[in-house]
Amino acid sequence: MQPVNLHWLEDSRQSLAGGVTLGVPWPMGQVKKEEFLLIGKGGKQHPVQSWPLAYWPDGSIKWTGHAISNPDPKEGLKLVPGKGVRPEKGVKVEETVSSIKVDTGLIQCEISKHGKYLLPLVLRNGKPNLVNGRLVLLQQDGAFGEKENIKTSLLESQINKTSIEQNGPVRTVVKIEGMHAVDGQNAWLPFVIRFYFYAGSESIRTMHTIVFDGDEEEDFIKGLGLRFEVPMKDELYDRHIRFAGKEEGVFAEAVKGLTGLRRDAGKEVREAQVMGNKTPDVDTFPDNVSSRLHYIPNFGDYTLSHTSPDAFTIRKRTEAGHAWLKSAFGDRARGTGYVGGPAGGVAFGIRNFWQSYPAQLDIRRAHTEKAEVTMWLWAPDAEAMDLRFYHDGMGQDTYEKQLDALNITYEDYEPGFGTAKGVARTSEMQLWVLDGTPDYGTFNAIADGISVPPQLAAAPEYLHQVEVFGKIWNLPDTSTPAKAKIEEYLKDYFEFYKGQVDDRRWYGFWDYGDVMHSYDFDRHTWRYDVGGFAWDNSELSTDLWLWYYYLRTGRADVFRMAEAMTRHTGEVDVHHLGRFAPLGSRHNVQHWGCSAKQLRISTAANRRFYYYLTADERVGDLMREQINAVATLKEIPPTRKVSDRSIWETEKDPNKVYVSFGTDYGAVSAAWFTEWERTGDDRIKEKLMNSMRTIAAQPKGFFTGGSRMDLRTGSFEVQDSRTARASHLSAVFGLAEICAELIQNIDMPEFKEAWLQYCELYNAPEEEQEKALGNALGKLNLGQGHSRLTAYAAMQKQSPSLAKRAWDEFFGGAAGYRFEKPKIYEVQGEEVLRPVEEGHISTNATAQWGLAAIQCLGLVGDDLDW
Repeated sequence: MQPVNLHWLEDSRQSLAGGVTLGVPWPMGQVKKEEFLLIGKGGKQHPVQSWPLAYWPDGSIKWTGHAISNPDPKEGLKLVPGKGVRPEKGVKVEETVSSIKVDTGLIQCEISKHGKYLLPLVLRNGKPNLVNGRLVLLQQDGAFGEKENIKTSLLESQINKTSIEQNGPVRTVVKIEGMHAVDGQNAWLPFVIRFYFYAGSESIRTMHTIVFDGDEEEDFIKGLGLRFEVPMKDELYDRHIRFAGKEEGVFAEAVKGLTGLRRDAGKEVREAQVMGNKTPDVDTFPDNVSSRLHYIPNFGDYTLSHTSPDAFTIRKRTEAGHAWLKSAFGDRARGTGYVGGPAGGVAFGIRNFWQSYPAQLDIRRAHTEKAEVTMWLWAPDAEAMDLRFYHDGMGQDTYEKQLDALNITYEDYEPGFGTAKGVARTSEMQLWVLDGTPDYGTFNAIADGISVPPQLAAAPEYLHQVEVFGKIWNLPDTSTPAKAKIEEYLKDYFEFYKGQVDDRRWYGFWDYGDVMHSYDFDRHTWRYDVGGFAWDNSELSTDLWLWYYYLRTGRADVFRMAEAMTRHTGEVDVHHLGRFAPLGSRHNVQHWGCSAKQLRISTAANRRFYYYLTADERVGDLMREQINAVATLKEIPPTRKVSDRSIWETEKDPNKVYVSFGTDYGAVSAAWFTEWERTGDDRIKEKLMNSMRTIAAQPKGFFTGGSRMDLRTGSFEVQDSRTARASHLSAVFGLAEICAELIQNIDMPEFKEAWLQYCELYNAPEEEQEKALGNALGKLNLGQGHSRLTAYAAMQKQSPSLAKRAWDEFFGGAAGYRFEKPKIYEVQGEEVLRPVEEGHISTNATAQWGLAAIQCLGLVGDDLDW
């Protein structure tokens, strides 16, 4: 088959990447082995490590993961099946009872299996550059201003398990699981950290996840980070500090400064220190300088602190017990630092540094034999992390009161359900183990590569050709005025939300990646403080809208926004331990605040895109969490407040749970289908097919609404239902998209017929519904969003009349947008703190309009001829 062209998402020519991993799909039936050639400029072969991510139903490979070491961001690459070359010096791994040793060819790393040090030793050129790498947690037992005599404790990592997830030759992944601990206290705050090593690379990429398992009333996190020490071998005036500011700006100083002195050390000396080179021998210094070096202060401590998304400060001091000096200020730092000298050092950085504020980089005791570095994911300079629920319940102690309150603030409250217990946060960091102080260009390239890691991707044309993600999308088409307008509006809506992220400062450790739900025009702000109108939490498939828009455009900015959303919604919006695990939380002022804990938020349908495009292990974990999530509905029935208990009550049978055929089944089938295609597990396939078969067997099909599922087999009880019913939410949380994939991959005519019936009849005239189902469905919402279901039925049935109806529904704008330019304008003056952009736009409508536009174009675009 023809080679697949790979391109860089961004212009990464000025960035350094120690390694890159990506996913590539393949046509069904064409690839049987995970062996590939990677071809660069002039036909040169590059080593590539490959592995299967998913399989087609015939057993052929559907998606593969590929790792490339030290790629050249200026070079395009081609990938083709075949036996490729191996690296000259592949990653070597040696495992013992107590540790795992990884040698990339440039650096040698020891990773512990026990104790507190994750990275006890990292060598370069046979010399230790980094030692005693561990996680640190500052725990506070109360909030300042509310409690006297607050106690702060320092906890450090305690390793429970270390394992090799992938073993070279190009890429090795080591995973460590553990808790944070200190003598005399219970260990808490579970962590998972992965270290990524690439052949011939001097960098270590880390993926760090914590899961909050504390009591939010008592356990306040004052600081959270990764700490290590750097042996300092150079003279004090040859020890260099670097911080990356905005764009190419760099803060550069030395522990003992030789510039700006009353007596001049000489141009050669000054220039060497400023550039990070070794200075000439001290014997060459002027006597009036060399004889007084001991009077020049040694500044051993430095801090870059970013406690807001708009400002950072840099300060320094000689050592603890002395005052800090204000060194520099700026708006948005890239979050990378360096400490070391010509004999070696370490560059270190946090991705999305200011976006995930409060963040902080500390260098301590650089004037001693070992400098201590801490990369703070939560900055101690900031107030302690406060995860308590934001109100006292306001007397909502019954379902009746909670439903009544829902009618004023749209908040679904229930005592005890607004807990943060179980929510997670994943952060990316990098370490660069260097043989000397990098020059400005190299340091900037490292910082840029940490801030926006270079990413390879296949082109939209190829992704479309392979027919992945449901065959329901196409490439941009401006061949007619109507299509051109739709493409223009798709772009406009995305650009608006992209701008709102910055305009409204949708940033922060727990918030970055999400968008808001609804707007308050009176205050000219999103309804950040009004119950269920605040954070969106994937409501009506914002994640899917962004990913399908990326698939067809290949735009880097769309990918990055979807990437951030996938990280957020899969971690923060989902409970990963505790009573509600692994369900997600509906939209709320706080991401975990809503009492609606549902599969529609935690669904694997929202994660699959990023996993297959990047082969990301953490997102793979998140999808696997969902395989048995349906069982949680026994304890947390989604409709417990609004439906007859007899419908969902299954306590008498431990193996039965009530599952709706809409939002619930969309998530269940997405988890099972994804696991089956990832592993080929016949047991998962059987459960999935049993569920499909028994939905089709219902007298009213999908219009039955739901039934009791046998958790052992996946089969539903066949209901003796006489009344057809539908919910406007059933198909708008990924059900439509995953059903398209089920039908594409599994030949089950009865299921296809049941789904096409739902697609055709949801928006149909009442007389057609009554004729087919025995009763009309009543007034249903989200007509525009459901036009894509009509379009799917039209494509499958090759029905021009259904295609026309789909476009009529789309342009009709029911519960969405009329076909006109979005009204977006700037608000200035005394009513706002600063000029802001606003528009007559809602996130629900935008996500559903976007998915309807993309799928109607992809399915019945040829029927739109004006």
